[in-house]
Order: sequence, then C-alpha cells, then structure tokens
Amino acid sequence: MPGLFLTLVLLLNVTELIHLSLFERLDWWTYDKRLTLFASGQTDNRVVILDIDEKSLAAEGRWPWSRNRLAELIDTLFDHYGAAVVGFDVVFAEKDESSGLDLLESLAGGVLQHDQTFQQTLEPLRSRLDYDSLFAESVKGRPVVLGYYFTERRGQADRFVSGQLPPPALSSTEIPQHNRQILEMHGYGANLGILQSSAASGGYFNSLTDPDGICRRIPMLLKYDGQYFESFSLAVTRTLLWAPPLVAGAPLREQSESDYSQVEWLEIADLKIPVDELGSALIPYRGRKGSYPYYSVTDILNRRTKQDLLAGAVVLVGTTAPGLMDLRATPVDAVYPGVEIHANMISGILDQSILHRPGWVRGAEFVVLLSLGLLLSLLMPVLGPLGTIMLTALSLSSIMLMSWMAWQDHLILPMASSLTLVLFVFIWNSTYGFICEFLGKRKVTGLFGQYVPPQLVAEMSKNPEAFTTEGQCRVLTVLFSDIRGFTSISEHLEPKELAALMNTYMSAMTEVIQKYRGTIDKYIGDAIMAFWGAPVDDPDHARNAVLAALEMQKVMVNLRNEFARRSWPELHIGIGLNTGPMNVGNMGSRFRMAYTVLGDAVNLGSRLEGITKNYGVGILISDSTRDAVGDVFARELDRIRVKGKEQSVSIFEPLGLESEIPESIDEEVCLFSEALKHFREREWDQAEAVLQRLQKITPDKEQLYRLYQSRIDHFRADPPSEDWDGVFQYTEK
Repeated sequence: MPGLFLTLVLLLNVTELIHLSLFERLDWWTYDKRLTLFASGQTDNRVVILDIDEKSLAAEGRWPWSRNRLAELIDTLFDHYGAAVVGFDVVFAEKDESSGLDLLESLAGGVLQHDQTFQQTLEPLRSRLDYDSLFAESVKGRPVVLGYYFTERRGQADRFVSGQLPPPALSSTEIPQHNRQILEMHGYGANLGILQSSAASGGYFNSLTDPDGICRRIPMLLKYDGQYFESFSLAVTRTLLWAPPLVAGAPLREQSESDYSQVEWLEIADLKIPVDELGSALIPYRGRKGSYPYYSVTDILNRRTKQDLLAGAVVLVGTTAPGLMDLRATPVDAVYPGVEIHANMISGILDQSILHRPGWVRGAEFVVLLSLGLLLSLLMPVLGPLGTIMLTALSLSSIMLMSWMAWQDHLILPMASSLTLVLFVFIWNSTYGFICEFLGKRKVTGLFGQYVPPQLVAEMSKNPEAFTTEGQCRVLTVLFSDIRGFTSISEHLEPKELAALMNTYMSAMTEVIQKYRGTIDKYIGDAIMAFWGAPVDDPDHARNAVLAALEMQKVMVNLRNEFARRSWPELHIGIGLNTGPMNVGNMGSRFRMAYTVLGDAVNLGSRLEGITKNYGVGILISDSTRDAVGDVFARELDRIRVKGKEQSVSIFEPLGLESEIPESIDEEVCLFSEALKHFREREWDQAEAVLQRLQKITPDKEQLYRLYQSRIDHFRADPPSEDWDGVFQYTEK
C-alpha cells in the first residue's frame, strides 16, 4: 500500500539511512510558521539598539566616524544615560587617521624637525589627536564588548587575519574530544589591538544561513587555532552578568572522557543555552523588526533622548542603513537588521526561552510515524468518507496539539513528516471516488484550458457533456487589438527588451479579456484576437466585449507610465469589435488544430480595428454590437462600406457606461451628431461651422474633425452624385 511505503521511506529518513532534503525544508517551514504564530511580539526594553541609521549618517557624516566622536558616545552612554553594557556590532579594524596626526608626525620628523615652535605646538596636541587612544581610554574599565568576525578560508595563501582576537572563551580541553562538528574557522577580521585590549570582552557576530537563505541560528562557539571563541550575544550577556565562566555541558559529563557526549548546552552562572551538534542555538525571535527600542546614534550623542530610556539597559550599537549591508532574511521578516538578531539572542538567554531539539526527539518521531502509518493505512480503506475525514482531523489535531505543548516547554517537535504522512494517506484514499469526475474535468480542461479563463473552465467542468469543440454557427462578438506603429518600435529595441515589453503588454491585455469572460483565440505578432459567447454561452457577450475593450485602453495608460519608467517606447493600440453569426469550433489540419472563429462577421471586426487610426480613436464597434449593448454610451462616427462588401455598416466609438458619462461629453456627442446630419444632407457650411465649434471644445478629437473637414473640402470641389447615401467607401483592407 502507498501509505505503508511512504511510512517506510519516512522512517529511513528519520534514522538517516537516506536523506530527503525536502522534509528538512518542510520542517524548517513549519518551524518558521510556529515561530511567527507564537512570537510574543512584545517590546523588550532591557536591550536597546543604537541605530547608525540614515538620520545619523546625514547628521554625523558617512561611516566610519572619527574615534573621538565614538569616545564621546561611550562617555555619554555610561556617564549621562547609565547604560549597563555597550556592545558594538561593528569592527574597528583600521587606524583612525581622520585627525591628521600622522601627517603632522611626518612633518615633525621631516622638513619641520628643526622647527622648535612647531615641535612645541605638536607635543600637547598628540594626545588630543590620537583618536584611537582616546577611544581606547574611554572604553577601558567599562563593560564594553567589541564585535568581530571569522572567515572560513582554508588555504594559507588566502588566509585572512586582521586585528587582535579577544581571549578564547574555552580551551580545547574543556570541550569533549570527539565533538568535532563545532565549526572551525581559518581567518578573522578583528579590532585594533589597542581597542580590543581595552575592552571588557569581544564576540564574533557570525550567523548561520540555512540552504533556503534564512537566518535561524547563531553559532555560540567557533573553533580557531585549537581554541573556542564565543559569539557576540554570548559575550554581551556574560559581561552583563559580571563575566561568569562559560561551561560546556554534556549528558555524560561525569563519566570518563571516552564516554563524553557532544555538547548539548552551555552554562553561564545559572543560565543554560541549549545548542545543536554544531554548537549553534536557535534565535528566539520575539517578532518582526522593532521588537526592541531603536534610537538614532546622533540623538544620543546630542542627548536628545530621555535618560531613563537607556538606564540599566544593554545597548547594542549597529546599523539598519541599507548601504552598510547588515540586513538578513529571517523567519519573521525578509529584511531584518543583524544587530536585532543579537538582541533577540541576548533576551532569549536571559529569559531562558531558547528553543531546542534534544536528541530523544528523533526516537519519538520514529515511534509517531510508525504508529500513524500503521493506523491510517489499515483503518482508512475500511472507513466511509465521514469516518476518513474525522480520523484525518483527529490525527492532524493531535500532531499540532503535541507540537504546541512541546513549544511551551521550548522544545521543537518535527511536524513535516507526520503531517505529510497523514495528508498523503487521506488524499490517496479519497482520490479513487473522484477519479471518474476528475477525468471528465480534465477532458474539458484539456480541450478549453488554453483558450478560456479559469472561471469558465470551472463552469464547464460542472457539466462537461454540454460542451464540444465541433464546428457550430453561433452569434458571437469578436475583438481585434493591434499596436500602432509596432514595426518601427521593434526596430529600436534589443531582442530581450522587445520580448520583455511584449510579455508585459500581452499579459496585461489577456488578464483584462479573461476578466470579462473572453476567450483568447490567438496572438498574431503584436495583435490579439479574442471572442465572447463560446464555448460557454454568454447572453451579455457584446456588453462584456465592449467593457473589456474600454478597460484595455485604461490599462494602457498605466502601462505607458510603467514603460516610461523603464525607458521603453510609448504604446497605443486600436481595437475593433463586431457582433454577428460566426462559425466556431476546432479548425485546422490533422497536424494542428485550434479552437477559433471564422466568417464575414470576424473579418469586419478585423477591418474595424485597422481603421481606428483614421478616426483618431482607440475603439470602433459596429452597429450590430452597438444594438446588442443597452447601457453603453457610444457616438456614431461614420457609415462605411469595407472592401469586398456591398452592405454598409455604421461604426461607433464606445465612451463608457451611460451612468458614468459626464454632461460635457453628452454635449459634444450631440454636436457631432448634428454635424453628421448636416454632412449627410450636403449642408457643407452648416457642417463645417459645427466642426469648427467642436475643435474649440474638444481639441483632442482634432483628427476626427479634420477628416470630415477634408471630405467637405473634397465635396465642395467635386460634389457627390445624386444617389450619394453618405457612406464612405474603403478601397483597402
């Protein structure tokens, strides 16, 4: 049975006889969801973040700042604000030469070495211009922790070593000898020796990024040159607690060295920090960014922040400025300041709220999977639908309840394997009863899914027998859309840019058409052909088609703005619609078929799209479409006879729903109707007078008015025949 087979696979994965990374990722995903759900979201005022933010950079200048200014910051934090501990989530790896002391010293030893005045003036300045010494003096004797970082470069040639490391937290003799999985580093970037030796402690701010790019853990210990160094958050916490010794704990600590288990926790004073086999601890995120008070460094330097807000607090100096690149992806926020990660860890150590997954959890997961697999695989096949649903709900509820109860004790129970097993067995046993219905729906989806919007496929799947791809004659509405001047536009774009532009344009237009229940017939280069009323019958097919055309023109306004931002050319489209009898169905050859429409009514829709540019309008509809749309306001533009057709057709420009048309447009349409009346009755002067008036009222329609002015000028010089019916004959397709 598939359920028992999956159970076996999952048991092998738990015992690590096989490795399925999918379930590891799913476990992390369920962990992230629980972390977000159960996060307290409360602000912790014990830890304060001094932010080197955009405001501070604007006020104090670009980073790094001079060390004498940082010395002022240290003095202000301790003497004025009464901070308990100050930790710097930055590295001071290079000497501060901003004071110009090095230049003065070179002059004193060079061209000005015999200038007694210069030498006497320089001597008292030395101590005031040695900014590193000023900073070190300010740090000395105070609970200040400096941050640094390790690198994993292995080769001697590319090994990176800079600055001075603080003393190690543990020696190699204090860690079980076979605990080899603690990460070993091969280089570091640390602080200047004068600064690190003056500080109370130092800690690295390396974090671990899981394969999915999310930062969930901090290595509490890293190995370098046979010694073990502590993380920044651990160093800050120990400094806060007056530097108690760090102890590595293991379950079999009291037995002989050969029986040592791997380190499962670290101890400082009476606080335990659970760690995994890598010596890492899960970060106990309190919530999204802002779970700790943030204050701009410039406000602290200028003492604009209330004293009591920092009194007795752990102060972490870090940055959220994007240009300084200390932002991480975390389970609670996609962009999260690195300094707040350390703040969460400090709070977790103090609150003893760090989550962990002890070794016995793997055995518990094995028992749960085995029990669930046997129970579900044997019971579900004999239970009815209701019993199957109840058993599934009970199993899922039990898994989630156990996980929640364990979470309250800061334990992490894996959920992915158990949930997957329950859902898989349920789906497998529920599928068979729906196979026939599924096959029917799949048939309809296969036939029509590539043409029609998803909501129509859903309607069709309810009664698949009622739909067919065989040819039929039905009254439908067809739409043609084309980009004006596309050839010249495409010549000025690179192929990749042209493809991106067309994909953006086609996607936006298709979305509108499908929104109004239209069926995409085909894309022809830059043109779109669509129709309404098939395969699903739609009594309002003409109205939906016209509303889609109106919205397509509105969407084009937004697209033109977007294209302008991307330095793409401005696009304008013409749209033609016609309603009438058409042949619809699968047509083509035995090599390739397409669900499409054919007929004279289709050809007229294409012709209307082609002549939109002659009238300076974006949309043209035929009189048959106009008659089928009751509440759409449209003005008549002309009566025409297209090439190859004897029968004339009136064409209209739809302007919107009647309820939304302002009075100004209504007045313009009435005037243009008056001009048409005079024109068709050969009253050239009256028609011309109205057109001139219209040009003043609506200059944006000048092309339309000029079209009729040119016809009036032509007929004055060459009057039409007596049987002229006011119809304009198009001689080109």
